[in-house]
Amino acid sequence: MKKSIMFVLIFVLLGAMAFAGGGRDKAGGLPTIGAAIYKFDDTFMSYMRNTIEELAKGKADLTMVDSQNAQPTQNDQVDQFITKKMKSIAINPVDRTAAGTIIDKAKAGNVPVVFFNREPFAEDMGKWDKVFYVGAKAEESGTMQGEIAAEWWKANPSADKNGDGVLQYIMLKGEPGHQDAELRTEFSIKAVTAAGIKVELLAEDTAMWDRPRAVEKMDAFWARFGDQIEMVFCNNDDMALGAIEALRKAGFFSGGKYLPVVGVDATAPALQALSEGTLLGTVLNDAKNQGKATFDIAFALATGASPTTTAGKMDGKYVWVPYQKVTRDNFKNFQ
Repeated sequence: MKKSIMFVLIFVLLGAMAFAGGGRDKAGGLPTIGAAIYKFDDTFMSYMRNTIEELAKGKADLTMVDSQNAQPTQNDQVDQFITKKMKSIAINPVDRTAAGTIIDKAKAGNVPVVFFNREPFAEDMGKWDKVFYVGAKAEESGTMQGEIAAEWWKANPSADKNGDGVLQYIMLKGEPGHQDAELRTEFSIKAVTAAGIKVELLAEDTAMWDRPRAVEKMDAFWARFGDQIEMVFCNNDDMALGAIEALRKAGFFSGGKYLPVVGVDATAPALQALSEGTLLGTVLNDAKNQGKATFDIAFALATGASPTTTAGKMDGKYVWVPYQKVTRDNFKNFQ
């Protein structure tokens, strides 16, 4: 009799524990979330990754993988997430054109998806109601970047080296076809011309968001154009820092010799460059809040809750995190 009572009590307790653990996986543990980053050694993405990992502690069983900038690798990783029946997956796609295939697979396996940083095409986002995107509107960052450049140009007449009233510039772009690269390139110059400044593009090339590649590109630009260059626009801070490194070798940033360089992201090394007076300005691409919004949405999807976040503005299936201008006047606020 005592044994029967004991078994009944154990059964009741287990049932209560299972009920209290609503939103958890079938084994009674934390909800499982798979996350894939296009490459771990990208400076901006490392900040997002750290935020997601920190927020997951004690709340989710997170599996974070490095796709090593190879879409086939990421496809295999997504397949594994789905095979393991992850409760949700978060994807920073290597190639945003691959999002449609990822969504098809996730839908077939009934695994909700949140994409981040690289926005899928609208037609792919419309394939399923359990697909979300977290990011920032790239045209805003380009506009802010151009405004920083225009304000400096107007305040420093000597920046017009040849006195022709035209801003001759170099553009270092990120990955071809990436929405951030294309929109930052377009809207930065639109903001400059909207300020009434005439512009001339001397050269444009991609450095793939990468600092060493930016050094090589800037070395070549300087060898070709020299003092014709009056400003350097870069789609992100890593490339801006590479351009500064190349220009430093050419004698800039000492003895009063200066060439303005603007970037985007407001990474720690960029803030250091602002403090040193080498970087003209950057735009905060809020990795912390993008990481928080990504985890919030992925966690909600994994637990069957309604997706919501306080880290950005929710607009249907999209979460937008605002940009902020960062200059030598206010950079300490972002350290």
